Formats: sequence, structure tokens, C-alpha cells
Amino acid sequence: MKLHKDLEPFRASIEALQRLLAKFDDRGVIIGGIAVGFLGRPRLTEDVDAMLLLSTHDIPRFLEAAKIENFQPRVSNAEEFARKNRVLLLQYTPTGTTIDISLGILPFEEEVIQRSSVQSTGSLSVRLPAPEDLIIMKAIAHRPKDLEDIRTIIDKHPNLDVGRIQSWVKQFAEVLEMPALWEDIAGLFR
Repeated sequence: MKLHKDLEPFRASIEALQRLLAKFDDRGVIIGGIAVGFLGRPRLTEDVDAMLLLSTHDIPRFLEAAKIENFQPRVSNAEEFARKNRVLLLQYTPTGTTIDISLGILPFEEEVIQRSSVQSTGSLSVRLPAPEDLIIMKAIAHRPKDLEDIRTIIDKHPNLDVGRIQSWVKQFAEVLEMPALWEDIAGLFR
């Protein structure tokens, strides 16, 4: 399969990010619009998002490894920002692509990594979450484009583990005090 034209401008940044994540025991996955392009239907996106299981003690080592792959922080004092907000805001300097890396810590995020797999299109291979796990993340984000992304993933993957999705989304709904999280997507599985 050929790389979709909407993903082509991100190829170099995705490849560099995938190399960087691999240096940290493949404990990271590409998420967001790029993952939807693989697991659902390609769509326009402005950045590359990832989730990485990384101790805050390893942030300096990660930032050093990021420099080698041509990533630079987008904020001053990136280490302190990442410790406080659990996100690394980077830019891939050769293309100017913005990269947001969420630092995972939750049991769900650990499961996302355990259940992840490498997917390929053409000569581009990336580690992605399972379709169910991307749906769960999209349900939590809960923007209109996330709900459309969920539809495209469901269309492409008719044999999803809906019980897993429902269980995690309901748990997050309770913690986030957003009871409608599951109800808003439940009808999409019919």
C-alpha cells in the first residue's frame, strides 16, 4: 500500500520520531491524526502526536536523544514544563513539524503499549495503538473531529472489542465527571 498523500509531508518527522521512540524500548506509540490515517481514514492534521511511557527522571536523557534526531523543544525550560504538564512539546527542525508527546503513566496507557503493534504503509512503519485503544483516546478527547475519527476506525475495523472500549470509556467518564462520554459514541457501534 502506498503512503496516503496527506501523510507524505510528515514522513521524515514520523520516521525520526519512530526512531526516537524505539530508543526507549518501544514504549511509545503514534496517536492522533496520523494514527487515524493508518487505522481509519487519512485526514488533514497539523502535527504529529505520540504517547510514551517515560519516567520524569528520564526526560533529560530523552531530550538529549531527541536532539540527535533533530528535534528541538518548542518551549523554554522543556524539562520543567514536561514534568509539570506530562507533555513534551517538540519541533522537528528539518520540516518545522510540531510534535506533542504525552508522557503516559496510567494503567490504561501501559495497556496501550502492551497491545500496540507496528503497522506499515509503503515503506513507512510506525508503532500504533490497537484500534480499540485509539477509539478510547478519541472518546476522551471528545471533539467533533474525534467523533468523526471514531466513525472511520469503526468502519475499517468491524470486529472491535466493544466491551473493552465501553469499560474504559465509562471508567474515564466517571473520573472526568463526563457521564456522556460513552453515550455519545455507543450508537456508532451499530
